Amino acid sequence: MPPILFLLAGFVLLFFSGDWLVKSSVQLARHLKVSTLVIGITVVAFGTSAPELLVSLRAVFDGAADISIGNVVGSNIANIALVLGLVSIVYPVKVKKKGIWFDWLIMMVATIGLMVASYDLLLRSFEGIIFLVFLGLYIVWAVYNSRKQSKNEEKIEKPSLSLFKTMLLFVIAAAGLYFGADWLVIGAKDVAQSLGVSERVIGISVVALGTSVPELATSLMAAIKKESDISIGNIIGSNIFNIWAVLGVTAVIKPINVNESMVNTDYWWMFAIAIILFIVILPLSKGVVSRWKGAILLSIYILYIYLLFI
Repeated sequence: MPPILFLLAGFVLLFFSGDWLVKSSVQLARHLKVSTLVIGITVVAFGTSAPELLVSLRAVFDGAADISIGNVVGSNIANIALVLGLVSIVYPVKVKKKGIWFDWLIMMVATIGLMVASYDLLLRSFEGIIFLVFLGLYIVWAVYNSRKQSKNEEKIEKPSLSLFKTMLLFVIAAAGLYFGADWLVIGAKDVAQSLGVSERVIGISVVALGTSVPELATSLMAAIKKESDISIGNIIGSNIFNIWAVLGVTAVIKPINVNESMVNTDYWWMFAIAIILFIVILPLSKGVVSRWKGAILLSIYILYIYLLFI
């Protein structure tokens, strides 16, 4: 099969499988009588990071470390500049969460931690363990803080699917993610070789976009319907999970070699765009990411991708 077909097939499988994994995970949590609060912070967050995790694991075992790291760095850049930028142009996004500054600060800690850990161009297993410990502490704090702020949200909804259908959907989703990640990495590597483009560039642009497609599609549809539940907190949370969960798990299983160009260039873009996010959501807790701010974010993403390929 031609590389471009592997790439497209991987995109499609990751898109649907990521969505199915989140839906089946939520249904399973309801069967287990877990509150919607805990589902939102843990199950859904892990589910939406599953495509990045599978792709990064597959890439590092295939000897394509640039795709593994580039996938996460590119996704973090795309989540803010592309997803939030496009969504804000369609429908301005309001800052709802009062403690958004703290979530942003945690994202910066994760980002700077990745930069420091990658300074010697290698993410070691013990550094992956540190990432996972910080992730665990963050989840415990998030669950505790959310329960403290909204005690009446502990309602447990009834599952809409039977346990058998839930497990079947979960298994199909997991299989889809596995093969989707496999095909995406195979296609990306072959396309990079045929076009004479580095794996770093393909990982940051094409692969990262592929793993961010579910979030982008969901957020855009919600914006078109003028549903105001698109949370900047979800974007920040996704970026935290990408670093601490995806790279944490991957580095524990197999240390990751880091491209020097990525450390010297792409990491700083990720850092700068995180700072820009803080500026566009000012004033905190009452800010609005208006259409002109969204246009600036999208323009920054287009400029970054343009500079990648020249």
